[in-house]
Amino acid sequence: MASSNNNLKAVHFGAGNIGRGFVACFLHNSGYEVVFADVVAKTVDQLNETKSYKVIEVGTEGTVEEVITNYRAINSTTHPDQLVDEIATADVVTCSVGPNILKFIAPAIAKGIQKRSADRAPLSVIACENMINATSALADHIKDPKNTPEEFLDTHNERVRYANSAIDRIVPAQDPDAGLNVKLEKFYEWVVEQLPFEGKHPAIEGITWVDNLEPFIERKLYTVNTGHATAAYHGYNRKKRTVYDALQDKDILAEVKKALENTSELITSKHSTGKEEQAAYVKKIISRIGNPHLEDANERVGRAPLRKLGRKERFIGPAADLAEMGKDCSGLLDAAEMAFRFQNVEGDDESKELAQIMASKKPEEIVSEVCGLQKSEKLFPMVVDIVRKVQADAED
Repeated sequence: MASSNNNLKAVHFGAGNIGRGFVACFLHNSGYEVVFADVVAKTVDQLNETKSYKVIEVGTEGTVEEVITNYRAINSTTHPDQLVDEIATADVVTCSVGPNILKFIAPAIAKGIQKRSADRAPLSVIACENMINATSALADHIKDPKNTPEEFLDTHNERVRYANSAIDRIVPAQDPDAGLNVKLEKFYEWVVEQLPFEGKHPAIEGITWVDNLEPFIERKLYTVNTGHATAAYHGYNRKKRTVYDALQDKDILAEVKKALENTSELITSKHSTGKEEQAAYVKKIISRIGNPHLEDANERVGRAPLRKLGRKERFIGPAADLAEMGKDCSGLLDAAEMAFRFQNVEGDDESKELAQIMASKKPEEIVSEVCGLQKSEKLFPMVVDIVRKVQADAED
């Protein structure tokens, strides 16, 4: 049953490690009942049968355990109507499903917004994805005429508030026998834009509310995600098992530092971040991704190379901006080359698709399709050279 108006309720799409370990943990600590929505029947059943689970924070000074309670789960495939009812009476909707899945969760959210009583406060929607402006992308899917008929669009903005966010927390692969428990790093950052809420943002402990999100999103994506993936791709290509192992190799560490020197140049010239502040942030990030207590296989961190080679992603995004400014982006190009070599990796469909694309298409086509670069962009010929080199090596 949906909860009464007196109780705070959040619907969270995605009951994976980030959903359970990061987002739900903060919602729980802020007094929300959390209703998980997921398509994995086993996880949904497990959540409904288990009254609590642990979130284990790992830091250099030891571990801290927190117990999460007051949650339920809905299978969004088998109980779509129940999910719509929960959204219609929720205070907050969050998600951590992956950028490619946003379009699949949009119809249920759209229906929930349409069913929402006019006397309720607007629903707060915050997407928690590794993607720039993920909530805006989700909002576009929700407002698509297929999901929201025209007669509902007039009142749509009275019923819902969309806010983009940047999340930063390393959640490694979990022990196979961990059950619902989640182990993650102690450090976290959850930054959300406050302007859409017009001074009445939801009370969620742990969020930093800001007027301008872009510097936070780019600093995070182009430092944490760029650094993590650079270590993983170089590590994979040098037969290292984990990111930690990769960073013990001085050549790989130098590659990570080089890529982050490139992105730091962009961040400090584009935003009002000081060089010393960014250098300290980079140093902290390298120690975080190299935390031996958060061992993560390079294959897992590197998975989905097609998405990670995208135009607004961790390598091509900053490299394209730097190239236009006439600045060095060689560390990012080295990392992108290693990502192009991440092919036919066991358990990763995108790496298999990448192998097929690399074997069947011309370099210019690949750079246009995979990286989303225009021929007029200064980075275009540089990436074409990389693709040509990787293709030539495959033929040897």
